[in-house]
Amino acid sequence: MSGCSHRFRPRGLCRGAALTLVFGCALATAAATGSLPQDPDPGPQTRAVSSTVAPVDRDEIEDAAAEAEADGKSVKDAAEEVVSRSGDRWGAVYDEREYEEFEQALDGAYTGVGLSARRTAGGHVTVSRVQPGGPADRAGIRAGDLLRTLDGRAVGKRPVAEVVALLRGDGTGAAEGSRVELGLVREGRSWTETLRRARLTTEAVTVRRLGAEPSSAVLVKVEAFTKGAGADVRDAVRDAPDGAGILLDLRANSGGLVAEAVVAASAFLDGGLVATYDVRGEQQALYADPGGDTDRPVVVLVDGGTMSAAELLTGALQDRGRAVTVGSPTFGKGSVQMPSELPGGSVAELTVGHYRTPAGRNVDGRGITPDLVVGERAQQRAETVLSGLGGGS
Repeated sequence: MSGCSHRFRPRGLCRGAALTLVFGCALATAAATGSLPQDPDPGPQTRAVSSTVAPVDRDEIEDAAAEAEADGKSVKDAAEEVVSRSGDRWGAVYDEREYEEFEQALDGAYTGVGLSARRTAGGHVTVSRVQPGGPADRAGIRAGDLLRTLDGRAVGKRPVAEVVALLRGDGTGAAEGSRVELGLVREGRSWTETLRRARLTTEAVTVRRLGAEPSSAVLVKVEAFTKGAGADVRDAVRDAPDGAGILLDLRANSGGLVAEAVVAASAFLDGGLVATYDVRGEQQALYADPGGDTDRPVVVLVDGGTMSAAELLTGALQDRGRAVTVGSPTFGKGSVQMPSELPGGSVAELTVGHYRTPAGRNVDGRGITPDLVVGERAQQRAETVLSGLGGGS
C-alpha cells in the first residue's frame, strides 16, 4: 500500500474500483448513485446494534461457491447462505452484472430514473430528491410526491432499499432505455408516469456561498465519497475567499471510498493521523497529506444518516480539534469490507475489521456524538456557530 489508495488484492480480483478499501459496502455504494433512501435518523436503538461478528471464513464461502458451481446451482445463492449464517450485517454478494454496477457507482455513475426515495413517519414512500436533468425531472416529478406503485406493483410496506432496486431494475436485467411505470400521488391527484432508465452521473459535492458578502461562509455539501469527491472538497476549500469559514455538510452521506474521505480530511489538516483500522487483526493507519488549510473556521454538520467514510472524516476533524461538529449522533458504521472473487464472476464483500478515530474511539455500533447536539434547524444552528468562530455569515 502507498499514499491513500489503500488497495488490496484478494485472490484473483483485478478490477480497479473493487481493489479500493471500502468502509461503506453495498449501502454506501447505493448512496453514491443518488437513488438510495435517505431516511431520517434511525434512532439510538438502531445505532446501538453492534456489527462486531466473527469474520466470514473466505475459504468456506469460496468452497460453497465452487461446490454450487460444480452442481449446476446458483453460486450467488450459495455464497449468500454462508454470509447469512455468519451474522455479518454488512456482508453482501453480487453477481457479475451487479458488481459492475457497484464499480460504476463508485465512479459516480448509475442506471436509473434520477430520484431518491425515503419513508415518511406515516409509512409512505415519497420522493426525497429529483436529480436535475434526469428522466424523473423531465417528467415533472417533484420532491414530496408519493410513490404508490412501480410497474403496477404496490410499494406499500416494501423496504425502501427494495424500491430503489426496482427503480434501477436490479435483478431483472433492465438496462439503459428500459421502461418503468411509476404510480404517483400529489395533493390528492393520482397519475402514472412511464420513464425510461438512463445512464446518469451524480454530483457528489456541491458548493455555494451562504451570503452576499465577500467573506461569507461557504457551504460544501458531500452526498457520498465517490471517486473525485475528496479533490472536490479540497478545491472548494482552496477556492473559498480569505477569512470565509466552511460549513461541511455530511448529513445523509452513507460513505463510500475511504481514500476520498482521507483526501477530504487533508484539505483541513497539515498531515497527521486520520484513522486507524484493522484487517483480520493487522493494524493499519491512514494519514492526511501535508499542506491543508489549518486556519479557516470549520463546522461539520451530521445526522443519523452520516455513515462509514463520512464518520471517519467527522471523527478525524473532531478528534484533531479542527472542526466543531453540529447535529444529531451519526449512524455508527465503522466496519471495513474487502472483496473476494467467486467462481463465475460473482463477488462477496465481507467484513474483515473495524476502524477507530485518531483518539482511539470505536465508531461501530456507537456513532459519533456531535459537540453541539441539535435536532430541528440544525443548519441554522451550525451557521450561527460558524459565524461565532469568525467564519462569516
